[in-house]
Amino acid sequence: MTPTRRSRWVAAAWLFAAAANMNGVALGADANGGVREVRDGITTPLTAVPGDAIRGRAIVANRQLGLCLLCHTAPIAEDKFQGDLAPSIAGAGSRWSAAQLRLRIINSRRVNSDSIMPAYHHTDGLTRVGRAWAGKTILDAQQVEDVVAYLLTLK
Repeated sequence: MTPTRRSRWVAAAWLFAAAANMNGVALGADANGGVREVRDGITTPLTAVPGDAIRGRAIVANRQLGLCLLCHTAPIAEDKFQGDLAPSIAGAGSRWSAAQLRLRIINSRRVNSDSIMPAYHHTDGLTRVGRAWAGKTILDAQQVEDVVAYLLTLK
């Protein structure tokens, strides 16, 4: 196994372990004082500022922040090493609404309890979280909206 491939598997194992420790029951509060979950989505944006697709693409491609490409493939040609553990995000804007994408990013286990995707904007019910990260989300509310805006462009 090459060092790059080994690093991807080590990181994926970390994500599996983190996801296995979530109960996925409650969503954290947002800038508007709460989230409105309807069926399989969150209809209310987390911020008053609309998401920016360019910033969202940068978050998806960023291996230090979003880590999306660790598991997913995406139409980001400059990144040659993309994951194959999860579905491709190409066409996400055709498959899901903004509300559905928002819920999946905030906490995908609300839709699929077996999901290994980490909760990007959720902290309730997590266990085995390092002290430095306790009570902190992976993405802030604006970053979630930026990623949603980017994913909606993928038709």
